[in-house]
Amino acid sequence: MNKSSGNRSSGVITGVDVGGTFTDMLVFDSQGSISFAKTPTTIDNQAFGVMNALSQSDVAISDIDTIVNGTTTTTNAVLERKLARTGMITTRGFRDIIELGRRTRPQPYGMFGQFTPIIPRALRLEVSERMDSSGNVLTVLDEAELKQAIKQLLDQNCESLVIHFLHAYANPAHEQRAAEIAAQLWPNAYITTGHSLLSEYREYERGVTASVNAAVQPILDNYIDRLQSELAANGYANELLVMNGNGGMVSASMVAKEAAKTVMSGPASGVMAAAYTAKRAGIRDIITYDMGGTSSDVALILDAIPSVSHELEVEYAMPIHVPMVDVRTIGSGGGSIASIDDAGLLRVGPESAGATPGPICYGRGGTSVTISDANLVLGRLNPDTLFSVDNKISMQQVRDAVDQHIAQPLGLSIDAAAGAILTIANNKMAGAVRMVSLSRGHDPRDFALFAFGGAGPLHAVAIARELGIPNVLIPARPGITNALGCVVADVRHDFVNTINRPLDTIDALQINQTLEQQTARGRALVEAEAVAVEQIECRYSADMQFIGQTHLLNVPLPSTNVTTDTLQQLFEQAYLSRFHVELKEIRASLVNLNTTVIGNRAPLDLSALIDKSQRKPTLNEALITTRPVWFNNQWHDTPVYRRDHIPADARFTGPAVLEQMDTTIIIEPDCTATGDADGNLIIEVAHD
Repeated sequence: MNKSSGNRSSGVITGVDVGGTFTDMLVFDSQGSISFAKTPTTIDNQAFGVMNALSQSDVAISDIDTIVNGTTTTTNAVLERKLARTGMITTRGFRDIIELGRRTRPQPYGMFGQFTPIIPRALRLEVSERMDSSGNVLTVLDEAELKQAIKQLLDQNCESLVIHFLHAYANPAHEQRAAEIAAQLWPNAYITTGHSLLSEYREYERGVTASVNAAVQPILDNYIDRLQSELAANGYANELLVMNGNGGMVSASMVAKEAAKTVMSGPASGVMAAAYTAKRAGIRDIITYDMGGTSSDVALILDAIPSVSHELEVEYAMPIHVPMVDVRTIGSGGGSIASIDDAGLLRVGPESAGATPGPICYGRGGTSVTISDANLVLGRLNPDTLFSVDNKISMQQVRDAVDQHIAQPLGLSIDAAAGAILTIANNKMAGAVRMVSLSRGHDPRDFALFAFGGAGPLHAVAIARELGIPNVLIPARPGITNALGCVVADVRHDFVNTINRPLDTIDALQINQTLEQQTARGRALVEAEAVAVEQIECRYSADMQFIGQTHLLNVPLPSTNVTTDTLQQLFEQAYLSRFHVELKEIRASLVNLNTTVIGNRAPLDLSALIDKSQRKPTLNEALITTRPVWFNNQWHDTPVYRRDHIPADARFTGPAVLEQMDTTIIIEPDCTATGDADGNLIIEVAHD
């Protein structure tokens, strides 16, 4: 790791995160004050929702120096398969690479599955060319065939083009030449070469990644153009910045070229905010838990650094091998539907009521019982302060629905049935936490749980109890944490180059030259960004394995100056730490070299996230009311506080309910909450 200083500065900065239901905004002005807003997302044109949120700020758009946008545009396009018509030109004999895939199944059991490739077979064309795995030319590129294939795809109304040749990671000359020719014939700039996006072996993953990139390029580009036009018309004079899935940001002028890197933009911004907030609170090892309306996202942060993966699979047979924050998603959100299956068992999710019609308590026509409805029945939510309710529904109507659909079929009381819904949901979400911790050799008891999202603070303490996690950290503004991530994110560029050779056959000079070249490229890109940075930080790692294995192990490197002996030692240490096994008799292989170049931005003070003037001198003055709340299969008279009014240094023991604009926090019996200078709540979890 190395650092160097910069000398640029910035003033008013705004983060706007576009979610599936709400668009959240956070503004830090030059005097240190903060304003925020939450508005409905405009699905047909997300730019309008962004402008609506910005209009609620006390700062004029023309006075904003930097706007950072986290978007679900590409995420939704991929998951809903609403993609641009895309064609592929590939090496003769290999058109079916992205359809054959790996020997995997969508379900662990069963004989049948369904898979639709990003690019249909009729739009995947072949040309004569071939490299071997060492980058030697076996067949020269047939340029006449290439031009004919390009014209054929244009005749079939393709908007985007992928050029994906075998072993281009070892020698990209044919892809580069094909891109030069395509640029003369293709009517737009939507041309993706596999090697430029991902210089990594494994042609299937590289091909799918390139296909996703090409298929979302026009969609992201159109959205960015619309948003920038709206911003310019309202006086914004600078370049828009966009969150990438790796947890960094990139200029809007550069983002569409590598559009696939924005697929995890929304979840990544939340993880970056969590890392930043927890580090300021003195907690470096956390598990993030973001529960929204339709799903929950979970990630692991070790030593204040979020885990970044090069091998995420967004859905079955859709690996996107660009660096992205390693977030795992499960179908448990506030709108997850509770139902009785054919075996008479209670299930919760993954089906969701979504934003429309939504939970019954939202009054939008929903008829299925959801997690939110169960929380309402059990007194955890206040029916008078629910956000975005269209038509008020009485508590009795919600209870009747729980009785009809859940309680009577199970032979339970309404309260017990609602409690069972929450228990199953919490167990499912605890399983997601185990997936990012125990399955990777980390004990969740060594971490704090960082809970955010509109529904995360409702369930966090119960999940921590289930897993033995000692502390829960709830930030000042849980419901707009993703927008905060946009504000605190650094500029970041990641690079991967494949070596894929036994370690004892590699010259250390080649290793160090590759890392130095990646560093130079990253520094140049950071300097070219229209973003103020204080210093540039570089991180290095290697993906390694024992010869004969398929699993890769990421090994952090101390610098660009490494020897093969050092690599061998570091790999053996990492393997022993991960698997508790020594295999000294097996040769190691260096697969990939990775460099991350980060432009660190100036730190921001989070203490103004809760207005200090709203704080009351005593906890009792922050009390709103007392109401019955269901804990441990019985009702408890529970104090309800307005969080913004609680003294900053308050310390109190549950049960308690804390209400604020963007969420509701549940503190279970015998758990103790303490405030800190940034407005966070740190809850000490009582375990049986």
